[in-house]
Amino acid sequence: FPHTTFRWVGLDGSDVLCHMCPAETYTAEAKADQLISSVKKHKDIGYTNESLYLYGYGDGGGGPTEDMLERMDRMKDVDALPKVKHAHPNDYYDHVKKNSKDLVAWNGELYFELHRGTYTSQAKTKKQNRQSEYLLRDVEMLSAIARSLGKDLVYPSAEVTRLWKLVCLNQFHDVIPGSSIEVVYKDSDKIYADVLESARSMKENAVVALFGDSGMCAAEEATGMLVFNSTSWPRTDVIAVPGMGQHLGTQQVRKQDQAALMVAAAVPSGGVQIVSPSNDADAVPVSAYHDSNGLVVLENLYVTAKFNSNGHLTSFVDRRTERELVPQGQAGNVMRLHDDVPIFWDAWDIEINHLHRFFVMNASNVTIVDEGPLLASISIEMSVGKNSRMRQFVSLSAVSPRLEFDCDVDWHESHKCLKAAFTWDIRSDNATYETQYGVVQRPTHRNTTWDMAKFEVCAHKFGDLSEFGYGVALLNDSKYGYAALGNTMTITLLRSPKSPDANCDMGHQSFRYAVYPHQGSFNESRVVQEAYQFNVPLVQLPVDMSVAATCEFRGSSFFALSDAPNVVLDAVKAAEDGSQDVIVRLYEAYGGRSKAVLTTKLTFGGVAKTNILEEQMEKLELMTAAGKGQHVVVDLRPFEVVTLRFRA
Repeated sequence: FPHTTFRWVGLDGSDVLCHMCPAETYTAEAKADQLISSVKKHKDIGYTNESLYLYGYGDGGGGPTEDMLERMDRMKDVDALPKVKHAHPNDYYDHVKKNSKDLVAWNGELYFELHRGTYTSQAKTKKQNRQSEYLLRDVEMLSAIARSLGKDLVYPSAEVTRLWKLVCLNQFHDVIPGSSIEVVYKDSDKIYADVLESARSMKENAVVALFGDSGMCAAEEATGMLVFNSTSWPRTDVIAVPGMGQHLGTQQVRKQDQAALMVAAAVPSGGVQIVSPSNDADAVPVSAYHDSNGLVVLENLYVTAKFNSNGHLTSFVDRRTERELVPQGQAGNVMRLHDDVPIFWDAWDIEINHLHRFFVMNASNVTIVDEGPLLASISIEMSVGKNSRMRQFVSLSAVSPRLEFDCDVDWHESHKCLKAAFTWDIRSDNATYETQYGVVQRPTHRNTTWDMAKFEVCAHKFGDLSEFGYGVALLNDSKYGYAALGNTMTITLLRSPKSPDANCDMGHQSFRYAVYPHQGSFNESRVVQEAYQFNVPLVQLPVDMSVAATCEFRGSSFFALSDAPNVVLDAVKAAEDGSQDVIVRLYEAYGGRSKAVLTTKLTFGGVAKTNILEEQMEKLELMTAAGKGQHVVVDLRPFEVVTLRFRA
């Protein structure tokens, strides 16, 4: 890396002072040669001639010894050695800010060319982390709305804070990276069980407080469903309701689990809709059948997907544009089982040589399960390696082009890595991956050593490969390891390291991923929104339709965004200071500017823009329109995160 002290510029254009200790260690031994080396290796000495020197037995080793302290004292003012003094790191950074000349800037990520296996190891931990994050998001939003409406609910601030602290505790290394010993994951599983159980209870309490007088009842007695959409855009989904029978006129029961299926149409952003089991919302039926070539076909209004007897996606046609997305002779959903034998750190690393050491796993059985009209699905069964098996339910709904893969794996391999590969008829030098509150682009080629090092990269909910006018996104519900080379994108599903946890990921694993084709390049797409929907299902409440029909919130939005397709409402929560104020957090997701209009049906006394700590920065005008609630106009820069405080 070419710099030591520099300004690190983030996605939104803001920057922080960054320093990489030129001694290149955080366990230095207080020796003269290391001090001299710190001067020689300082790459920005023309801008600032100071650096940090971290010494002592670190990484859990006990810190500095008396001998080290003595040597540092003797070397503090010696000719031919750099002058040294003990100080707090904050003092160092303050001094650099005041005295350095124009520091260079580094834009974008600092890609770490090591420990790529941590994106995948300990799959259950990563899945529970994702579930916890979005479940707590729903808890905060529903509870804040219920309190603002004066419902019989005390906002559970203390419990929400306790659970977030537990989630953050498990985001410490080496827990979420998957590089801890086995007993740690026994503890973290207990922590996640606590988080998920408590959060589900709080979510249920908030739903009951909000909608309990709308005919709430058991699924077996229900004649319809009340659904709440916690995303900031209207959506139409096919929902599954276990326990609701076909006697109500339900169009389809899913064979996999006997859940009743129904269309939740045009559910308003941040709002409520009542769904009848017999309502098809004019959805054009989806179908599953065998074609004349023996391929298994899933087809709806938007796409046609064809699978061969190996379980490979051999054709994927966008019917809206009549575009074939799979090149001739290529395929998607190709399961690759790679040799995965790191040189040094088993759970931490994936080596570049694994890319050329794999076998393709083929299905032993491909059968049609559901044939529509709301959901069509097939089952793909296969052996994976010597000791493992996988079953996939691949499904296509009547209301979306998103092709979903629901996977159950009985995993018992050793030093193997399982990836799903998709090859598309798309040409692009870069792929786009989600990061927190934004995206990062990375090369699909290996021109340089820096490009080559990115043979495995991290992403949150999606990776996307787009050219002008079209693209395909690969979504996930719990995976973080991706790769793209040329027109092939892979997602890493499972690993099987044997150290420091000899039983890492052994046993049953379940996860989902999906393919989402879109017209327009990534910046013109709805990939961010689609990835949210894949991870954040509609909140469902079984109801008696005769009572629910009079629900005061039916068809209305508690919070809605307009005039800003590139802006996402990420959080609605209570203020951290214990007041009755409500915090709303937005961000620009695609890298462009926006003037968003945020409308609320709730009643507030004012609104201000704050920093991330919820401290007021700027008052905004809260306007009222007859019959439409209150609204505020918010300007956002590319990838800007905006926090608003609505005064009760």
